[in-house]
Amino acid sequence: MINGPKDPKGGKKKPLAVEWPYKGRTKEKSFLYEIVANKWNGIDVDKFDYFARWGLLNRNCRASHCLMQSDKLLCVTQSRLRNQDCHHLGMKNNFDHLRFIQFVRVCEVEGLKHICSRDKVLTLTAEAFLKADKHIQIEGSQGQLYTLSTAIGDMEAYTKLTDHVFEQILNSSSVELAEAKKILERILSRDHYRFLGETKPPQVPTEESQLQWQKELVPQGGDGGVKLTQEDIVVLVATFDYGKKKEDPINNVFFYSKRNPDTAFKITKDQVSKLLPECFSEQLIRGYIKKTDEQSVEAARKHFSNLYK
Repeated sequence: MINGPKDPKGGKKKPLAVEWPYKGRTKEKSFLYEIVANKWNGIDVDKFDYFARWGLLNRNCRASHCLMQSDKLLCVTQSRLRNQDCHHLGMKNNFDHLRFIQFVRVCEVEGLKHICSRDKVLTLTAEAFLKADKHIQIEGSQGQLYTLSTAIGDMEAYTKLTDHVFEQILNSSSVELAEAKKILERILSRDHYRFLGETKPPQVPTEESQLQWQKELVPQGGDGGVKLTQEDIVVLVATFDYGKKKEDPINNVFFYSKRNPDTAFKITKDQVSKLLPECFSEQLIRGYIKKTDEQSVEAARKHFSNLYK
């Protein structure tokens, strides 16, 4: 069992505040405190427990929800979940705690070991399908043929867009699919595009502005003997919102009171918590480089940093 002193505010004392105050584990095992009761960022098995229960559609939690096998490090007892009702919430949950744990690493930060999560890059998959788009034909209703991008317009064709498309491209000997195949092979060999950085766009992103940013991200004059072209750089625009773009989603939610359960009403802004954000949408531009040699990556990252200080 891991024991540690509590601080007056109710959380665990910060390990660097005093000489290693915890009992049961040494400083070299500091990351263990982030598993069961993470007071630094709140990501722990307790939260995974909530996600598992709230995400169920059935009425009780009799199913096995042990976060890992009993011989592994993290385990929430099944009895804790088995005896609790799921409150009919049925919240949609696409979080996979097993995959999260599978790809975490323990890294040293300022003298202490912490659990670190892997960032993900999806650019290559989308690019591979774009290059293969016009060269894969999918038969839809009445024998009509569709491409990957147009299949969404025909339900019969769309239902045929399964994972086999990935394998179809990967195992193809077609010249037309050669570029897409090469990209998928890079994914399987973990040869991903290298991340340069991200920043807020100075203006509302358009197709023209993305091409301009892509051009600007190319180091000029062969920085450090490295020659890069616009084709070596990828610019993505990431948009974050609450599902209603710039609009406050609460404006479209109806509520009812216990006293008048049949009367619907909206909550006005002055009745909403002041902790809610004023802005409900944000965009970031992210830069990537296709080349993976250290010299090219460092030159591109340096240029990105100087460009968006």
